[in-house]
Amino acid sequence: MEVLLCAATRFEIEPIIHHIESQKLKNIRILLTGVGLTAATYHLTRSVCKKRPKLIIQAGIAGALDNNLKLGSVVLVESESIGDLGVMEQDKFCSLFDMNLVQKNDFPWTDGRLVNAFGIWDQLILPKVQSVSINEITTLPSRIDHYKSILGASIESMEGAALHYVGLMENIPFLQVRSLSNFAGERDKSKWQLKNAIENLNKELIPIISKFVRL
Repeated sequence: MEVLLCAATRFEIEPIIHHIESQKLKNIRILLTGVGLTAATYHLTRSVCKKRPKLIIQAGIAGALDNNLKLGSVVLVESESIGDLGVMEQDKFCSLFDMNLVQKNDFPWTDGRLVNAFGIWDQLILPKVQSVSINEITTLPSRIDHYKSILGASIESMEGAALHYVGLMENIPFLQVRSLSNFAGERDKSKWQLKNAIENLNKELIPIISKFVRL
């Protein structure tokens, strides 16, 4: 199976890149999309239009919104929303759906979310979560509460929705694999588990990559 493995930065997937090179694995391409939804959407779209893969895997670190999640753990993302696409009115955020600029079930949206419905992730036993993509690192408790209570998100990233949008629009199966490095709102990086998160992410990526590139 032709697999496209993408990440925002090389730093997040450096170990798996070395693994792919050392094992001389074929049928897999590496794409570094850059940080944020705009860069990720552009580079993903450009890559799949040049050479269409059978599967896209996006890997990277994420922040935990749910305090019950364990830092360093690895999860699969079931669905995405975009948390900062809309307008802030009197301390209340209104999305494009709230303003009726987009309908919640206009393709590729399903009830306002970008749902991975391809089923390929059912073959994996990692925990499944809902995510929100934003173009800023969340610091305000009110925003964290909005993402959790209104959008139903357990984690946040800066590129996940780009993968889901492109995958759904192009009808290409995809997986989003995230490792949790910090709790959202925590700005003291000494409390982050960045090294542990990256180690665990790449450890989980090895069997995933090995499974799908040989299909």
